[in-house]
Amino acid sequence: MNNKIPSVELSVSLIASNEEKNIGRCLDSVRSIADEIVVVHNDCSDKTVEIAESYGAKCFEQKWQGYKDQKNISLEKATKPWVLCLDADEVVSPELLSSIKEFINQGHEQGVDGYAFNRLSFFLGKWIRHGDWYPDRKLRLVRNGEAKWTGAQVHEKLEANGVVKRMRGDLLHYSYPSMNSFIDKTISFSDLYLQCQLETKRRWNLPNVVFRPIWRFARAYFIRLGFLDGFPGFFIAASTAFSTFFKHSRLYESSHAEAYSEARRQSHRDKAD
Repeated sequence: MNNKIPSVELSVSLIASNEEKNIGRCLDSVRSIADEIVVVHNDCSDKTVEIAESYGAKCFEQKWQGYKDQKNISLEKATKPWVLCLDADEVVSPELLSSIKEFINQGHEQGVDGYAFNRLSFFLGKWIRHGDWYPDRKLRLVRNGEAKWTGAQVHEKLEANGVVKRMRGDLLHYSYPSMNSFIDKTISFSDLYLQCQLETKRRWNLPNVVFRPIWRFARAYFIRLGFLDGFPGFFIAASTAFSTFFKHSRLYESSHAEAYSEARRQSHRDKAD
């Protein structure tokens, strides 16, 4: 008995802001499979929109709502039965492209609402195949109307209502062009993390500051074999540990902000007297 539904149409959904260096490469990798391309953009001062439109994309300007909500807006604007959700710095590999073409031509299994595949990141001149970065399994191909982006604004993830199966091939991720960009993103994410923690009234916790960074380094570098990626593997593990230390330490700073302000005000009053 054939339990597959043949021939599906596919939307590609993504968000972008000043991604002229990446978006052409991303869209070029899916132009042979996309029946529709949806790009939700914000605060673009470069050629991002112009490049996207050259690929026939439907572009929508949207005030920034945070990663999760922005991606849901893009997902909701897709009109085809299936949607491939990408980031502008991602590329569909030839092997993954072949798998998606097979899916389009031969059909999907009934009762399946999504397909996940591994994401392979490029950093400091090499593909990172160990540590916390691989296999970085992502659900990105979903049945329209049966999935949404969930979670916090800083660690959003795509979730499907029904069964999710794996698909062969890697999604290539050109994550950070330099060490500086990695650190800049760490600081940016710490801002979002702090905001989320304050909204949920989380409090500073010393064990999190002391032990979580140690665990994150040990897991990435030793348990998940990050050392096999050479210096880039060490840098990723060490930077991840620092990022963990930094974002939890910021809760301490925030929780004592009023005390700092009062101390400064008292100092000014003393000087005035």
